[in-house]
Amino acid sequence: MYEKTFPNKRYAITARFLQEVLPEGSSILDLGVENPFSEIMKTQGYHVQNTTGEDLDVDTVVAQNTTADAVTAFEIFEHLLAPFNVLKDIKSDKLVASIPLKLWFSPAYQNKNDKWDRHYHEFEDWQFDWLLEKSGWVIRKREKFTHPVKKIGFRPLLRLFTPRYYLIYAERK
Repeated sequence: MYEKTFPNKRYAITARFLQEVLPEGSSILDLGVENPFSEIMKTQGYHVQNTTGEDLDVDTVVAQNTTADAVTAFEIFEHLLAPFNVLKDIKSDKLVASIPLKLWFSPAYQNKNDKWDRHYHEFEDWQFDWLLEKSGWVIRKREKFTHPVKKIGFRPLLRLFTPRYYLIYAERK
């Protein structure tokens, strides 16, 4: 997935945010298969268990049965048809999640060769806030940040100052 690019900025911001909201040594259920950021969380002293590729639209058992201190979901919910289901079923009292924000100047992401690498949703911040509220969460901390690209053009220029990612820490109501 990261053959040509590695999201250094996004990972650094996410790691700092995670340290601000979850104490070192916390156990985490990370929604999504093991990935480079799972390893970063482990090096920061977190005990991380990843999901194994189950379709979280229809199979939320792992979220229902977790005893982890927190659940993380970094760029996961935009891939789901019905993120409400897994958000509602999470038994942990803490959630740290990020999503890519909908950009008015760019279409939703779609990898035509991989059915799992597509964005069904690209949220505006208020839509994600509402989804969290409706599924039983209260946002305690939030942050937006940009994702500039090293290209020349109108859209790359807009990416310099238009927030692309939305990161939240929420607690169960």
